[in-house]
Amino acid sequence: MDLADVLEPLQRPMFTLLGTPVSWTEVLGFGSGAVCVWLVARQHIANWPIGIANNALFILLFTQAGLYADAALQVVFITLAAYGWWTWAHGGGPGSGALPVRRTTRAEWTWLLAAGVVGTLGLTLLLDHVTDSTVPFWDALTTALSLMATYGQCRKRLESWWLWIAADVVYVPLYAYKELYLTALLYAGFLALCANGLRSWSRDQAAARAPRPMEATAA
Repeated sequence: MDLADVLEPLQRPMFTLLGTPVSWTEVLGFGSGAVCVWLVARQHIANWPIGIANNALFILLFTQAGLYADAALQVVFITLAAYGWWTWAHGGGPGSGALPVRRTTRAEWTWLLAAGVVGTLGLTLLLDHVTDSTVPFWDALTTALSLMATYGQCRKRLESWWLWIAADVVYVPLYAYKELYLTALLYAGFLALCANGLRSWSRDQAAARAPRPMEATAA
């Protein structure tokens, strides 16, 4: 039995949505993705292993749909998830406490935006010339935005939620165009979860910056 035989049951349709078969892979990706984002908003470390399982499912799904950059992106996500898992557990270093929510620094924004522009242009050219992708620019753009957002999530940067929101705004019509309707619906739900995560992390970040009662009295 080879890998194709093992994966074949996941590729079977579970039901039909808008006249398009929806596979077990897409259904499981839907569920694990929703749970992962819900846990991230609550700063629960379990989001990382669930996210890794979600990435593995999406590698299969996106390869079948011809979204090659998104498929390759999942491999990078798995690597970043391992880093994020460790960072959230150790606060950025052995023996330190939980990693706090912080704002993205000007230096981080500079190199993130530069990497995002270069990455988008480079991936667009690569996908256009090397693959049969019908949406090279949009596939590349969402890949770049997602990597930027994932870095911020690993470091608990508040603005990572805005990057996820920007990526999801593109993902929804992109997946609908590729007839991945359940995944498009999932990413529409992600928009709401991202807004909730942004509010939650903003409250935590503001609370961390607020002076403690004794400090306020001393002041």
